[in-house]
Amino acid sequence: MSQKIAIPTNGEVLDAHFGRAAGFTVFEIEGSTARFVEKLSATGLQHQHEGLANMFKNKGVEVLVCGGIGGGMINGLNAVGLKVVSGASGRVADVAQAYAEGKIVSTGSVCQNDHGHDHHHDHQCH
Repeated sequence: MSQKIAIPTNGEVLDAHFGRAAGFTVFEIEGSTARFVEKLSATGLQHQHEGLANMFKNKGVEVLVCGGIGGGMINGLNAVGLKVVSGASGRVADVAQAYAEGKIVSTGSVCQNDHGHDHHHDHQCH
């Protein structure tokens, strides 16, 4: 049984901050192999839980593999049945393959800042 995952993408690497990612790369996981499917644009959807969740559901994505992500975003994604695996980093293709091989375990990396205001601030994700 195959599964689709999406990874927040900045060029060829995982964008460490899920909510500000301009795009996502979708892979199909079949057994222990990750196969590129498509790139999705998130333009205009940054920090919009419902908009992002709907985009992923419409594309058949079941799992989001990311670096840091806010608790509100996790809750929004989980509410529509999407699984979140956080704490990943590196080249997108390598992250997808590592996930397919069962080598990525969620670290629970959650951004602790309030994202309801100015998005040009610096903060740390833990």
